[in-house]
Amino acid sequence: MIRLLSVALMISAMAAMAADECSSSKAPEESGMQSIFNGKDLTGWDGDPRLWSVKDGVLRGETTDEVKTKRNTFLIYDKGTFADFELRLSYRLNSANNSGIQYRSKRIENAANNWTVRGYQHEIRNEIAFPNVSGFIYSEGGVTGKGRICLCGEKAVRKADNTKEVTATLIDNEGYKKLFNLDGWNDVIIIAKGNHIQHYLNGKLVLDFTDNSPLVLKEGVIALQLHGGKPMWVEYKNIRIKAL
Repeated sequence: MIRLLSVALMISAMAAMAADECSSSKAPEESGMQSIFNGKDLTGWDGDPRLWSVKDGVLRGETTDEVKTKRNTFLIYDKGTFADFELRLSYRLNSANNSGIQYRSKRIENAANNWTVRGYQHEIRNEIAFPNVSGFIYSEGGVTGKGRICLCGEKAVRKADNTKEVTATLIDNEGYKKLFNLDGWNDVIIIAKGNHIQHYLNGKLVLDFTDNSPLVLKEGVIALQLHGGKPMWVEYKNIRIKAL
């Protein structure tokens, strides 16, 4: 009887742990968010007026063969900086190039163009083959390290010596293919608290990063990227944020 009771308790504990893990992988309920895009014009945002516009409630960035940018350029929210926050928005883009959501980033004066930022970037892509998908953290400008500092699907810790330890897999490539809406709208949540960053895609946790590096960023601007090079378009809507 005692053995059976012990087994039952063990099973119950394991079930509770699994439930907690499942619960933590889901996006938190939305509350207290403030809209930072009015759906009508670029009020509150600063970017190259040749490349950014608003139509039918959607913010659109576009480059063409005639109107292009050689280097990455950004639409920058210029009404303040954010430290700990929860950011929510929806996006879609074509597959010709990529985009990104900058956060805890620094605006760079006297750069190649007037709309340059550097810092953490949530990569935006219209692709479904790992590792070149939406959701990883890229170090724009190299100020937080080099290149992709945490991949989509990883739960990871970056240590004080800048080495990274992956502690769990949050989603695999097959799961991502089912989750991502190719050629359509996808929902993003970015939550940053101290040195802990989480990215959600369509309601599921796809990246969990703890940054113990001296290169950690704790506060900065929010911005949206148009990538230099090949002509592309990207659209964003329902952009809202909450300070934590």
